[in-house]
Amino acid sequence: MQVIRAREFTAERPWGAKDIACMQGISTRLHWTDQPYHWHVNDGDEVFVVLDGEVEMRYRDKGKEHKALLGCGDIFYAGVGTAHCAFPVGPARILVVEKQGSI
Repeated sequence: MQVIRAREFTAERPWGAKDIACMQGISTRLHWTDQPYHWHVNDGDEVFVVLDGEVEMRYRDKGKEHKALLGCGDIFYAGVGTAHCAFPVGPARILVVEKQGSI
């Protein structure tokens, strides 16, 4: 049993994470960042939940780049093969649920 106060979580580096749980090969991690992540494609589905701050999620669909500004409580789902990149607008805390060991 643990209670995690997401708004109090910080990391020593951008995209530093606190492992919360791994259930049947699915990991749940809390990330803190104030810097963009690199463009990437996961080898499994990914659920990305903004818990604090704002994140501009950029993603590619059918060769075209799109942007969505995500605020507290917003969720982004990236299916297998979806190229995406997160650009925080200042500090942000994000809950990421994905296949354990996913890139």
